[in-house]
Amino acid sequence: LATMTTAMAMAMAMAELVLVSMTWEVVCGSVVGILALLVGWSYLDYTSVPSIHVALTEDEAEETHCKSKDKYQGDGISEKDGHIVCYDPATRDVIKVKDIMTKEEVEEKVAKAEKAQETWAKSSFKTRRLLLRIIQKYVLEHQKEICNVSAKDSGKPMLDAAFGEILTTCEKIRWLLAEGEKALKPEARSAGAMMFYKAARVEFHPLGVIGAIVPWNYPFHNILNPVSAALFAGCGIVVKVSEYASWSSEYYERIIHAALDEVGAPRDLVSIVSGFATTGQALVKAKGISKIIFVGSTGIGRRVLEAAAENLTPVVLELGGKDPIIICDDANLSQLVPIAMRATFQSCGQNCTGAERILIQEGVYDKFISMVLPTVEKMRQGAPLKGIVDCGAMCMPGQAQKVQALIDDAVSKGAKVLAGGSLGKTGAAGGQFYPPTIVVGVTRDMRIWNEEVFGPVMCIETFSKDGDAVNLVNSNPFGLGSAIFSGSKSRAKEIAKQLKTGASSINDFATTYLCQSLPFGGVKESGYDKFGGVEGLRGMCYTKAVCEDKFPFIVTTVPPELQYPVKQHSFKVVCGIVHFFYGLGIFSNLVGLVRLLKALVLKK
Repeated sequence: LATMTTAMAMAMAMAELVLVSMTWEVVCGSVVGILALLVGWSYLDYTSVPSIHVALTEDEAEETHCKSKDKYQGDGISEKDGHIVCYDPATRDVIKVKDIMTKEEVEEKVAKAEKAQETWAKSSFKTRRLLLRIIQKYVLEHQKEICNVSAKDSGKPMLDAAFGEILTTCEKIRWLLAEGEKALKPEARSAGAMMFYKAARVEFHPLGVIGAIVPWNYPFHNILNPVSAALFAGCGIVVKVSEYASWSSEYYERIIHAALDEVGAPRDLVSIVSGFATTGQALVKAKGISKIIFVGSTGIGRRVLEAAAENLTPVVLELGGKDPIIICDDANLSQLVPIAMRATFQSCGQNCTGAERILIQEGVYDKFISMVLPTVEKMRQGAPLKGIVDCGAMCMPGQAQKVQALIDDAVSKGAKVLAGGSLGKTGAAGGQFYPPTIVVGVTRDMRIWNEEVFGPVMCIETFSKDGDAVNLVNSNPFGLGSAIFSGSKSRAKEIAKQLKTGASSINDFATTYLCQSLPFGGVKESGYDKFGGVEGLRGMCYTKAVCEDKFPFIVTTVPPELQYPVKQHSFKVVCGIVHFFYGLGIFSNLVGLVRLLKALVLKK
């Protein structure tokens, strides 16, 4: 009996093992099957998106820097030249000479965009999503070509181009695809107390043709950023690119036009114009422009605002910045130092939201310096397509000299340079370079404290208490972005809450820009209004308030007591209605009802 019992127990145990094994195999098989179906569906979805072909010129296809017999020798291109000299800032090799677009040519582009937009405004969100997916597919499959062209035109390393041109653009498109339609659909609003029988909503309709004036620091993203939003909102757009990024814009425009061709939309929906101040002014003053988005310096922003006032054209201004990184004494330096380095030296410091100031609490100053200084001293700089470099060139001629002037002024007033700080060594390389620099002891009386550097300079200031850091930030004329690092999240959030900036990142830097659901823009001399996120997308539209009857059996009319001619008791009737609907509680409502009934009954 014992033997039989043991045998039965062993048999049952083996059966359970077999059953478990079979169950596990079934589960695994099911999971694998589901994954296979998902991958298969995703493959079919990907291949269903049309691929576009965009031909490259010889200079665009060349994987290294373009070689030219002509070198740009000047200290800045201008309208007086009569043309646009496009050259590589890392080598100063002239790539192309372009014509300056005239006022008449700009107005013609705007007029054609107006006509094309009339049709595009009626397009479905399905068509708009397909257009953006076609662009995104091309970007994913041609990252190297896009970054290579950007590197030649702006002097940035390929890695920096991948971050600033590709990653940000793909996230912008992803957000538009995922949430753009929801942001633009009619939004229900409350109808109020007296209008309880009404349905109220806000509708978002395309403005028309957007005019965008964009800078040179990220040639591809600066075009695709406003273009993608404008197209998804049902608008047309004319983009005036910087004279220092005119060459690359030709390739990027061909990408957009090829995608428009694929969905059957007119190419005139998107145009890029090149030139100087006269060209930009023509775009701002064009009567067919419904809104201007300007990204650039504060000084030029004021002039854009003046020109736009002629037609009362609304303007979004994204201007300069002195974005600080606040480092508290309980912050994790091992985590934040690499972030601070990238925030400062990415694209040679030529970033709208770059780290212009490092505000560090006195207790961790020495340790921070000991961690960043060796890395900065070892940073490699040179032409980005001739080998691996950490820092590329300064895009604009004269910019390196401007940075040097800021450093010299700071040193003359007591600041100390720990690394870099001299134009001599890199200036001899043939391109427009300024070395990675660390300057400490920066104070309010120095130009570098008030002016945007836009170069590879880590400016370090110290503070004692949290309130001191807040005052250092808020007393600056700019207010674009900010970052706060602390081991205490509540402490960091409390500091962020007090900063007068358009954005704050907690224990990270500029993550608010990569979160494309968020609006982007600053305060004070950093500008006003927003692009990006729900606010920026809706900013491409005019809002229309709509109110209609909610119930088909209720029709609005004017009560006899309130019709013309006015009756003796009409005023008292209105007073009773107001008291009834807006009384401060049930008792007050009842008092209002009594007043109303009294007026209706007594009629006096």
